[in-house]
Amino acid sequence: MTTAAIIGGGVIGGGWAARFLLNGWDVRVFDPDPQAERKIGEVLANARRSLPGLSDMPLPPEGKLSFHTDLAEAVAGAAWIQESVPERLDLKLKVYRSIQEACDPDAILGSSTSGFKPSELQEGALRPGQIVVTHPFNPVYLLPLIELVTTPENSPEMIARAKEIMRGLGQFPLHVRKEIDAHIADRFLEAVWREALWLVKDGIATTEEIDEAIRMGFGIRWAQMGLFETYRVAGGEAGMKHFMAQFGPCLSWPWTKLMDVPEFTDELVDLIAGQSDAQSGHHTIRELERIRDNNLVGMMRALKAQNWGAGAVLNTHDAALKPRALPDLETADLSQPILTLSRAVPLDWTDYNGHMTESKYLEAFANSTDRFMEIIGCDADYIANGGSYFTAETHIRHLDETHAGARIRVETQMLLGQGKKLHLFHRMYEGDTLLATGESFLLHVSLETRKPCAPSSEIEAAMARIAEAQAGLPYPEGAGSAIRKPA
Repeated sequence: MTTAAIIGGGVIGGGWAARFLLNGWDVRVFDPDPQAERKIGEVLANARRSLPGLSDMPLPPEGKLSFHTDLAEAVAGAAWIQESVPERLDLKLKVYRSIQEACDPDAILGSSTSGFKPSELQEGALRPGQIVVTHPFNPVYLLPLIELVTTPENSPEMIARAKEIMRGLGQFPLHVRKEIDAHIADRFLEAVWREALWLVKDGIATTEEIDEAIRMGFGIRWAQMGLFETYRVAGGEAGMKHFMAQFGPCLSWPWTKLMDVPEFTDELVDLIAGQSDAQSGHHTIRELERIRDNNLVGMMRALKAQNWGAGAVLNTHDAALKPRALPDLETADLSQPILTLSRAVPLDWTDYNGHMTESKYLEAFANSTDRFMEIIGCDADYIANGGSYFTAETHIRHLDETHAGARIRVETQMLLGQGKKLHLFHRMYEGDTLLATGESFLLHVSLETRKPCAPSSEIEAAMARIAEAQAGLPYPEGAGSAIRKPA
């Protein structure tokens, strides 16, 4: 088993420990803080909950975690040593000397520093070429970016090995070949941070308004295309040069407190346009727009599930649309199957065959079941008071295909609604085409005991109304079916 030593067990050190540990490395932690074991345990609990779900494959068996009061004991025999002590250069240099007196000469000593250059960290070291900057982003166990900053002291073989190890941890090593204070990403963050401080100080915006400007707009765009590719798309078919020609003069306008900008020369325009062509020129603008839209839809729909940021805005909009889109118990024609879902197929519901993936049929039918529950009175307030329906059995028939953007609807017939039992049959349509059917059998349960029980009298009454109204409907074709044998 390969071993990593973590020197400093704060938020960043704890994230590194979790990243190594959950990827199968043994981890030794050195931190004089008596609370270090508790703090890392809490970070690790969050990592165990979230990191494995990023992968569609099982992670390696978790490594062994140990805590050490002796630094030499912690680093002895470790293949990777990650330093995450406070940002004081004198402290870091002192720690490196102690580490290098005890560690293997071939071990990689990475620093989590967000500001110091590797040449500063290597100064006076026993083995300068052993030290690199490996600057992560919090949470280290989830975000892939590692700024790997090196100097000529670091051998090409050592740099290649560092990259290989980080990739093996599921990280993205961005090799910063020319060292600079604060590396690359934090220089962006510092510029945004300084501008934000001015906006607050000058009374232009509150902290909340600034955060909303980021997370409702350019923050989502940057998350999937970065800065230059985003602006390339903004330039349209004319490309990056057109964008720069259009917005370049703004650099001389007092739009920002940070007015120290490079001269906007033809040489700079050509340099950026050429690099942008190399980066993105293999895609047309329309292709880039579709890629952007796919990514934005996926991220914003993920935010919807958490009711957070832009996702919360979408949920509020959905709630306003629902009364017009879907009937309730009083407005529905109860003598017919009830409309329980009406929507377009989103981009992230399609698969490698270009049509709606099978799991999304189940999601659509589950949403229809939830809507039917709301109609009969099993809504969020009812569930909060301790009662709900649990699905006991589901059967889906796939009859035709549908694609992104198609308008689909689901109509629901209640086959049984009595006592603790609820039996629903859903039909999914695109226009007049029957796409699929979904049959669900549910039991009403007490959320306190987690056992079946009778629903409220109001729900019983609502189900009785629907049962009486739908009594004349024929029993659906396909209800109760098993998988058919091939002809």
